[in-house]
Amino acid sequence: MDLATLSSDLRAAGYLADDRTALVSGLAIELGKPVLVEGPAGVGKTELAKALATVTGRELVRLQCYEGLDEARALYEWNYRAQLLRIQAAHGGEWDGLRDDLFAEEFLLERPLLKAIRSEQPVVLLVDEIDKADQEFEALLLELLSDFQVSVPELGTVHASSQPLVLLTSNAARELTEALKRRCLFLTLDYPTPERERDILLAHVPELPDGIAFRIAEVAAKIRDLDLRKPPAISETIDWAHALLLIGADSIDSTVLRETLPVILKHRTDLELVAERAGVLLGEPIGSRSAKA
Repeated sequence: MDLATLSSDLRAAGYLADDRTALVSGLAIELGKPVLVEGPAGVGKTELAKALATVTGRELVRLQCYEGLDEARALYEWNYRAQLLRIQAAHGGEWDGLRDDLFAEEFLLERPLLKAIRSEQPVVLLVDEIDKADQEFEALLLELLSDFQVSVPELGTVHASSQPLVLLTSNAARELTEALKRRCLFLTLDYPTPERERDILLAHVPELPDGIAFRIAEVAAKIRDLDLRKPPAISETIDWAHALLLIGADSIDSTVLRETLPVILKHRTDLELVAERAGVLLGEPIGSRSAKA
């Protein structure tokens, strides 16, 4: 796939990819390799998967990871209530025949991994926040990522009907196993430069004046440099842009910043820290009226 075309298509889907992101995405499509996308929360990892689904015309199948995730929630499970009703309906019939009925297709509940493997049409499989799951769950993924197949004891080995495009995202909350990393292309995403974030803001909020867009991006970058519990994500600076338009702000001073902080910060300590340093962040003269507001 031509990288310039891919970048243009991603932009049309609402995702502004840099050269490295476009390259790794293109390689994943052409080589059929999974991609491990790592970076802080809110830099567009999940949005990349959504954009690639749009660009390639595939359904997005998403598995949200969490501590304690097991194969029953990730791969498949059986509809036990329906199976029990089938047993009751048998009225003491032969077990051998009944057992085959109990594990028929009608009782199978597909979860995201099995759905992606069995889909007749290629899909984009997003395994979101893999670092929140346990290492035991990573082991479950290895067979899928290596051979695009999964083993179901009652059904045998299920091979992919069509090879999914797989993206795994990680906030680097824990170190992932080398076995998992070996099977993936690796892409790191970080917060964008103010210039790039301005372009992202203008793409999502086209009515935003260019000067305000850059000012938002510039201030957001300074806020992220502080020791915060949760720095503002790109989606939150987009919300901030909408909020500034809504209140009719044509500039950002200390008063405007303090009033709109709840749009981009979600912890009390973060709000207090940024409010205290508002004047410094905005580069206002010490003792100015807005700095004291």
